[in-house]
Amino acid sequence: MHGLATVGVVVVVALAGWYLLADPITSPLGVYPLPFNAALFWALMFVVWTGFNLEMAWFSRLGQPLRGIVYTGAIFALAIVVTWVLAAGIGQVDPDFAASRDGGLGYFAGALFVLFGFSTYVLVVLNWAHWPWTDLGLRQPLVGLCEIAFVFLPTLLLYVVLGLPAVSASPVQGPPLIGLDTLIGWYYSIIVAVVVTGLVLDNWPWRLAGSRGRIAAVSLAGNVVLGTLLYVVLLRVSEVLVGPTAAEELGESIHQFPAQLGVCWVAWMIVWGNAFGNRPAGRGRAVDFVSRIGITFGLAVGTFVLYYHWLAGAVLHEPVVAGSLHGNALGFMDWFALVTLLYVVGFESYGIPRPRTGDDAVTPE
Repeated sequence: MHGLATVGVVVVVALAGWYLLADPITSPLGVYPLPFNAALFWALMFVVWTGFNLEMAWFSRLGQPLRGIVYTGAIFALAIVVTWVLAAGIGQVDPDFAASRDGGLGYFAGALFVLFGFSTYVLVVLNWAHWPWTDLGLRQPLVGLCEIAFVFLPTLLLYVVLGLPAVSASPVQGPPLIGLDTLIGWYYSIIVAVVVTGLVLDNWPWRLAGSRGRIAAVSLAGNVVLGTLLYVVLLRVSEVLVGPTAAEELGESIHQFPAQLGVCWVAWMIVWGNAFGNRPAGRGRAVDFVSRIGITFGLAVGTFVLYYHWLAGAVLHEPVVAGSLHGNALGFMDWFALVTLLYVVGFESYGIPRPRTGDDAVTPE
């Protein structure tokens, strides 16, 4: 009941926020899909930095609901500022980031950094468990600050080598190593692998490696391999779910759809882990893991079908992308994930009674 109540709150807030901020018809801002999506991606990045890496340092001193209000305001403000600085500041020097690029591509070029940040910064929390910083005796907020600083360099390298050439208009960049649609689909599948192993599978099988250093090394390589396999599988599943006509009409864009299905899965893994207690637990490793994967992936598939075939067009007023398909799940489903994280991490599900366990039950005399 706690989980269902949390989902109910998130759905209501997500829809209300969408109609106010992003909806192509009802929102007065006119920012759909960009720069809204760019600010949305940066907001998620700041949630990862503050909520995952820093573990709510500084904010945790505040009581509820003040903590949630201040945290949400800070996340939105930081995301808007970074989006504006990249477009209006760096965009004046480097036209790749300019707000004037067709289709808002300049905003997207700046926000593409977040795609790589989702993998690296979530990896060091879920799979590495803050290694090596906690082993060195560091505590928060120094642990989080060290992670943010040191992981920034490899993240930036991935962005410069893989991301920027795929969206650059400059001939100096040369041809990209991977086309944009394939890059998004493949790399987001790696993010899915990080979340599946780190959250749903309690860091299995990487934790079998032994020492924390070996776990870090094995999880780094293993998630790339697993993510590549997931990309192939999710691509085939996506083709079935959208139908052969739409898949043919999408052309090369279908290679982005593992990310579209993947974001639905990640959103439900976040909900299941934070609102439903990552059930089941204690029924044996095989039963627990298979059940969690089956539940979250089943919800993801249902959400994907519901979103593309009805919700995006009839409720969210998003335009047609191919055949009867509407929208882009990397927009609304990321918004759904952001609202979820702000509510369960920032507000700690404020207003909903905490779930009762066996220890909480009242035993009659």
